[in-house]
Amino acid sequence: MNIFVGSLPFSIEEADLRESFEAYGTVDSVKIITDKFTGRSKGFGFVEMSNDEEAQKAIDELNGATVDGRTIVVNKSEPKPEGERRTYNNDRSSGGGYGGGNSRGGGGYNDRNSGGNSGGGNRGRY
Repeated sequence: MNIFVGSLPFSIEEADLRESFEAYGTVDSVKIITDKFTGRSKGFGFVEMSNDEEAQKAIDELNGATVDGRTIVVNKSEPKPEGERRTYNNDRSSGGGYGGGNSRGGGGYNDRNSGGNSGGGNRGRY
């Protein structure tokens, strides 16, 4: 069973997480998700346990537990359905793409940096 573990302290290491789950059974793998640019933990990870009964016991016991002052979230990881992924909509009629849908009232050719105020709604300073 693949188990999601969230709200982890940023200082926790994979070995520490493995040790917490090994108290309930055999752990096949542990992965803390990190930022690809900084290498810093994103505060969540996954634990894989092959025995579903042991995995469920770990979930029941560790969900809501406190680790280094943080209350962690532990539950069964469900794969994200492929159809749920967001894509950029470049349809002009829906406000996407080509400047449509500007929440600051844009549309004028003179912006706040050029000193002009014809068209748009970009007259104030930010």
